[in-house]
Amino acid sequence: MCDKINLNAMGGHIVKILEARFITHDVKRFKVEKPEGYDFIPGQATVISLNLPDWKDEIRPFSFTNLREAKYLEFMIKIYDDHNGVTKMLGKANADDELIIHDVFGAIHYDKPGVFIAAGSGITPLISIFRDLYNQNKLRGNRLIYVNKTMDDVIMGEELFKMLKKDFVNVLTRQNVIGYREKRIDRNYLIEHIIDFSQYFYVCGPDDFVKEITTILLDLGAKPKSLIFEI
Repeated sequence: MCDKINLNAMGGHIVKILEARFITHDVKRFKVEKPEGYDFIPGQATVISLNLPDWKDEIRPFSFTNLREAKYLEFMIKIYDDHNGVTKMLGKANADDELIIHDVFGAIHYDKPGVFIAAGSGITPLISIFRDLYNQNKLRGNRLIYVNKTMDDVIMGEELFKMLKKDFVNVLTRQNVIGYREKRIDRNYLIEHIIDFSQYFYVCGPDDFVKEITTILLDLGAKPKSLIFEI
């Protein structure tokens, strides 16, 4: 996604980190200052870099997870500690350190009730959407199928269950735990668990996952205009 972004055409804002802490073994939540007049639509993202001499131009895309009306911005970022990249540096960042955020972008947005299918950190753009709908008492009629390798990888599981209740389906691919389904999200799974393929679908996750799931959904009768995703 980063190679499609023209950094020179985007306005940059230096913001201070207000709070930084790990919420899973490899996902860190950041609350940062919100520039005056800065706004986004739930589901959108921005590109971020660290305000350090060697890292200012190393931008990466991250989705907003806070409510739009909040006085701060929030990001939940998966930290890859096995190579010397941006997220490894973010893993070391703490309150009072500075980031550079740019303009908003993103194709993920809420249109009508439907089925949300997310994998791993692909849940992050959906968190802002769910929080916004829940805050407006408009979440009913939506369903989330969320796939992770193990229970330890689930991001914001308790809050998602609180908001969606029985419409929150957890799927684990490498662990069998009571209350979680150990399966792979494939054609057979979708046929077994989805009755109406004419409804809206929102798909988020790694590129290969999104391509595979959207291809299957279209083959099963989903309408292109009712399929919302971003590669």
